[in-house]
Amino acid sequence: MLPVSARLTPDEFLAWERSQTERHIYVGGEVFAMSGGSLRHNRLGAQTSASLVRGVAVGPCGAYSSDQKIGLPANNFVYADAVVLCPPIALRPGTSDVATNPLLVVEVLSKSTEAYDRGDKQKGYLALPSLAHFVLVSQVEERVEVYTRQQDGSFRYEVFGAGATIRLEHPAMSLVVDEIYAGVLELPGD
Repeated sequence: MLPVSARLTPDEFLAWERSQTERHIYVGGEVFAMSGGSLRHNRLGAQTSASLVRGVAVGPCGAYSSDQKIGLPANNFVYADAVVLCPPIALRPGTSDVATNPLLVVEVLSKSTEAYDRGDKQKGYLALPSLAHFVLVSQVEERVEVYTRQQDGSFRYEVFGAGATIRLEHPAMSLVVDEIYAGVLELPGD
C-alpha cells in the first residue's frame, strides 16, 4: 500500500473520502488507496458474509459488507471484509458511517495485505473493547483462524480446517468452513 495524499487530519480524511469513488484507509495520518481483490478473495468475502447474515438472522445484530468503515484507536479508519455490529451501534461522533464497536471482524488474507492484516490492523481490532471475535480467512487453503476474547480480556487463538464447524458465542452462531470455501479454491487468487 502506498500513500496517496499528504497528511490529513482524521476529520479532513473522512470528509475527503466520502467524495471519492474508490475506498481508502487512514493509518497514522496517511491515506492509502485500497486495491480490488481477486475473484477468490471476493468470493470468500461474500460467502463469509452470507454465513454471518444467516447466523445473526434471528437476533438484533447485523452483518455488514466490506463497505462498512471501522474506526480504530489512534484515529485510524479501515475496512474489513465482513463485520457484525450489534445495537446500540456506536458511531464516531459527527459521522453516520464510521462504526467504532464491531463485535466480529473478518479479514480475507491477501499477499499484498497479509502483513498489515496480521500486524497493525489486527492490533487495532483487538484493542477495541467491543470485539469478541477476529477472523482471518486464508486464500491458499481451507483455513480459518479465529481469535476469541476471553473473560479476562485476552484472546484465545484457534485454527479450523476443512470439515470443521466454528461455534461462536457472541453472537451465538456457527460457521461451516466447507460452506465458506465451496467453489472457491479453483478461482484465480492473488
